[in-house]
Amino acid sequence: MIPDFVSVLRKAVGPDCLLWLPGVVAVVRDDNRRVLLQRRVAGGPWTPLSGILEPGEAPAAGVAREVEEETGVQVVVERLAAVTSSPPVRHGNGDRAQYLEIVFACRPANPDSAPRVGDDESVEVGWFALDALPPMSERMRELIALVEKDEAAAWFAPSG
Repeated sequence: MIPDFVSVLRKAVGPDCLLWLPGVVAVVRDDNRRVLLQRRVAGGPWTPLSGILEPGEAPAAGVAREVEEETGVQVVVERLAAVTSSPPVRHGNGDRAQYLEIVFACRPANPDSAPRVGDDESVEVGWFALDALPPMSERMRELIALVEKDEAAAWFAPSG
């Protein structure tokens, strides 16, 4: 679902303007060393849960909201794992965007939570063993690996 504030911006600038948007990514891991993933398009690659922050929304609250909306799973946000930027993308509706990605390590609040497709953004959601991940981009594997390092300091690309 496109947030209202993005729809307002799109009316003003059109689909070809590359919008720089604040995004959050949740790498949700359970006690069985599985990660919660989503597939946004039938037959498409799997990804960690992600979404756009609403204006004024705290990033940790936003990532928890996104996971619950998309999977029904409530999470505890444990730590900031990385700050990255996505490559520019053109969405299916023609809109161009690039995302500042705030990546969080999360765990399910209830270990027995069964994920379900919670909105029209996903066609499938599920838990996957870290050593048996489904088809996904190398970039998504790298985000999961950054969380798996379990480092206290968040990762970011150095300047220069």
